[in-house]
Amino acid sequence: MDETQAALAFAALSQETRVRLFRLLALAGASGMRAGEIRDRLGVPSSTLSFHLSALQQAGLIQSSKQGRTMVYAVRLLGLRNLLAVVTETCCGGQPELCGDIARLLPAPIDEDLAMTASFNVLFLCVHNSARSIMAEAILDRVGRNRFRAYSAGSDPSPAPQRDVLNNLKALGHDISGLHSKSWNEFAKPDAPRMDFVIALCDTTEDQVCPELGDKALTASWPLPDPAKFTGTEVERSVLLNQLYSMIQRRLEIFCSLPIDTLDRMALKARLDEIGDNTPVHG
Repeated sequence: MDETQAALAFAALSQETRVRLFRLLALAGASGMRAGEIRDRLGVPSSTLSFHLSALQQAGLIQSSKQGRTMVYAVRLLGLRNLLAVVTETCCGGQPELCGDIARLLPAPIDEDLAMTASFNVLFLCVHNSARSIMAEAILDRVGRNRFRAYSAGSDPSPAPQRDVLNNLKALGHDISGLHSKSWNEFAKPDAPRMDFVIALCDTTEDQVCPELGDKALTASWPLPDPAKFTGTEVERSVLLNQLYSMIQRRLEIFCSLPIDTLDRMALKARLDEIGDNTPVHG
């Protein structure tokens, strides 16, 4: 990065809203964040946001990608790395090693020829958020290939997920440390992530009023058997849990393969409903 480009980058970061914007995108990671979500999180008008995004992009600090009709923005790590290199190579009286090699704090360089992949937020619902929705959250985190962010919640959450469900997930190699039961009201708060998809995994939420989760989320119902009703020995219950796991995984693999960027809302809703029409396992 030459001095002219470095001056442009520093100038772009000399405004408070742009600093907040840049930090927000840095937290979002390589998958980025949609313009609408950025606007809501920062609380600035669309026209003002567009101005600040343009300044940061011209400075080489962020990059954009089009997802259907929506623009997604992410930090351009190479631009940030180059800016830090300008600072460290001339600091400390010509002894950059005294700066602690700040550039090492950044992720390894990435291939910027690779297209930035937009991500989608998916919320799985069931009454107690103790089994089916917990399993779906864990599975999508694995099969989503960083394109999907998985969440789960319930209308009447249990104190904790079912122990045998967690044991099953752990045995299958999932990280269960972040899995916990929570109310769906958590996702109606102003600072909650905006959902793109809300998928109910049981029928018993039909008579309950779902909280306001945004008007852009596509909803679907994928009814599945409740592990709390599985009977038999520990081995028999384990077999049923594995069958349920396989069914959820198959549905989510189909979901992840959908050409979301090319389908309109009606077509995408129809495809989601088709996935839920698959015959469930029985216990």
